[in-house]
Amino acid sequence: MEEIARRAGVGSATLHRHFPSRQRLLEAVFRGKVEALCATAGDLADDPDPGQALVTWLRAVAGHAVSNRGLAASLMRGGQDGDPTLGATCHTMIVDAGEDLLTRARWAEAVRPGVSIRDLLTLANAISLAVEQEPDGVAQADRLLGLALDGVRPAAKGKS
Repeated sequence: MEEIARRAGVGSATLHRHFPSRQRLLEAVFRGKVEALCATAGDLADDPDPGQALVTWLRAVAGHAVSNRGLAASLMRGGQDGDPTLGATCHTMIVDAGEDLLTRARWAEAVRPGVSIRDLLTLANAISLAVEQEPDGVAQADRLLGLALDGVRPAAKGKS
C-alpha cells in the first residue's frame, strides 16, 4: 500500500482513508475495469453493424478476462473486509451490458436464434481460461473467440 501511495503521488494516510485495506483497493480497481468494459458496450450500442458491435465487445470481454484473471481470483478469495457482493454485482453489470448488444444483433439477424448472452459470456470465459497461462493469451483468446463466433452467426441460406 505504501508503494502504491508513493507511485500515485499521495500520502499514505490519504490512500488508507479511501481504501482501508488492500482488498478494498483491489475491489475499486476491478470495479473500475468492469465499468470500463460496460462503457465500451455503451459506446458500441449505436454501431451501424450490431453483429460486429457484439463481436467487438465479446473480444473486449475475453481480453478483460485474460488480463484480469488473477485480480478476479484474488478478489473472490477475498478477506473479511471485502465486498461479498462484488462478483455478483460485476457479473450483473456485464450481463446487462451484453444483453443490450445481443438484442440489437438479434434484431439485425446477426446471431442464431436461441443464443443467449450467458452462452456468449461462458464461451468467452472458457476461452480465456484455456489461454490464461500463454504469453500471448489475449491474442490467442481473440483468435479462438473469432473462430467460435463463426458458429454463432446464422447459417447462410441453403447451408445447415
